Amino acid sequence: KNLCELSVMFVETNKHEQYYIVYKLLKLVLILPVATASVERVFSSMNYVKNKLRSKMGDDYLNNCLVTFVEREFFNQVKDEDVINLFQKGDRKVIL
Repeated sequence: KNLCELSVMFVETNKHEQYYIVYKLLKLVLILPVATASVERVFSSMNYVKNKLRSKMGDDYLNNCLVTFVEREFFNQVKDEDVINLFQKGDRKVIL
């Protein structure tokens, strides 16, 4: 009836070993919408992170900012005190 059922049938009848290229193509077709949506989400997030005021940031800093923006649910669970303590463990001249 659909591509998902076809791929399940391939595995159940062990045809995925015989027609491995067709099975690989089926997997790619089924994964493509998910992969495309996540990439589009990251590019739309880049509009928030890299704006006119921050247009000349380097690649490493941009990558770090995007990771914290995209994974903000995880980073909201981190306590500020833990970040400050981790920062203070290094050789710093300024105490926060």
